[in-house]
Order: sequence, then C-alpha cells, then structure tokens
Amino acid sequence: MIYYSCDAEIERIGVGVFERTLPKPEWTHAAHFAAAFWVLRRPGMNAERDMPKLIRAYNLATGVANTDTSGYHETITLASVRAARRFLAERPEKPLHEALNELMASRFGRSDWLLEYWSKPVLFSVMARRAWIDPDLKPLPF
Repeated sequence: MIYYSCDAEIERIGVGVFERTLPKPEWTHAAHFAAAFWVLRRPGMNAERDMPKLIRAYNLATGVANTDTSGYHETITLASVRAARRFLAERPEKPLHEALNELMASRFGRSDWLLEYWSKPVLFSVMARRAWIDPDLKPLPF
C-alpha cells in the first residue's frame, strides 16, 4: 500500500502538526510517523525532545486532553521515533515518502508492533504514558 506519493505530503503533515492546523481526522498512525520523519530531517530539531512537545500541543489544539488515560504517550512516541530514525538512517538517499512507505509496509508500520517488545500491562500503564519504560519482553532492535 502506498501511503504517501511525494515528500510534499509529509511536509504538509509535519507543518500541520507544528502549526497545530492539521485536521484531526488526518492524525493517523501513518501521520504520526510522517511527522517524526519530518522532525528528524529538520535542522535544529531533535525528535526525542521536540516530538513530545509537538504532539502534546497538537492534542490540546484538537481537543484531546493529555492525561493518564488519553492523549500523549511517552513510551510509544519515543519507541516510534527510534524506529523512524533507524529507517531513515538505513535509507539516506531515499526520498522521505519512499522511506516512509517502506516503514509502513514493514512490521514497524503495524499499529501493534510495540506488543512484540512490551506486554500490554506495561505498555499501557500510566508510568509508560508519562515516561520512557524499557521493553519488558525483549529489547528493541535499534
């Protein structure tokens, strides 16, 4: 499946999250990775530092509260940033949209990929939502 046909689509998502103008229905699983790819390629931005702030602010702008049960999730965000960073590092010459389509076609593109590394009770705990929690099933491959 092709998620994105050009880098301009990723730019639109990244800018939309940054400016908090992306329509909420477009904030999909693939769009989360698109925003991460965009941040990873932005000079002066640090994905581990900036993605949490961007997502929290975007959530609030679209009416989603960041609480212990909804909104921003630290462990999922940082694990996804690691996956995105690895995919980009392994494909330095590829256009963003091609690398992102490959990520989405891989096991890391599935919305349940984290459950290979974290048990549900750990991943969906309040602690994992608030702060990074190391995987309890097996280490991440990156």
